[in-house]
Amino acid sequence: MRTAMPVKTAKIGYLVMSGLLCLLGVLVICDPGASMRTLGMLCGLTMLAFGLVKLVGYFSKDLFRLAFENDLSSGILMLVLGASLLLHTDGTLNFFCTVIGILILADGLFKVQIAADARPFGIRQWALLMTAAIITAACGCLLIFRPGASVNLLGRLLGVSLILEGTMNIITMLTTVSTAARRTARGSCVRSPRVSWKRARISPTG
Repeated sequence: MRTAMPVKTAKIGYLVMSGLLCLLGVLVICDPGASMRTLGMLCGLTMLAFGLVKLVGYFSKDLFRLAFENDLSSGILMLVLGASLLLHTDGTLNFFCTVIGILILADGLFKVQIAADARPFGIRQWALLMTAAIITAACGCLLIFRPGASVNLLGRLLGVSLILEGTMNIITMLTTVSTAARRTARGSCVRSPRVSWKRARISPTG
């Protein structure tokens, strides 16, 4: 039987990093005029750490194969954008919002796909995840295009977007990731439901 430890590690890492994103969002809302250098370093380091967690999740091979299926590409994207923030800590708020907006928009769209795939599994919270993903992606778009927002409004929008991103990832972990090792009556591991469902769709009828 494949050990569940990598999945548990990825799930815990996801929850911890998502909590940090929410905390960072609260701090930005409370002080939208904070030093750009400090904000860039905090966001950059958080994104680098989260990118590594996403890569761990991708290679963990969880039971449902839902939450982590896009984490190879999104993890690499997060590492690149996190490094970009760290290398440009003297950038403006507009630059930070564009970088983080791209990340949040991409992750929101990935989560929309996960929510759509979760429905055939009978995961009842798929609609909750879908709603959270759409709202988060919309906030990512606002961060990118920034229709004439003032510095204070833009800072608060950034904070809200970080909170939504963290909340969306928490919902994803709690609803679509299973760390339980399931076995058949003979003691062999149950095949991944995602694999079985895909094969059922392409198997010939009659």
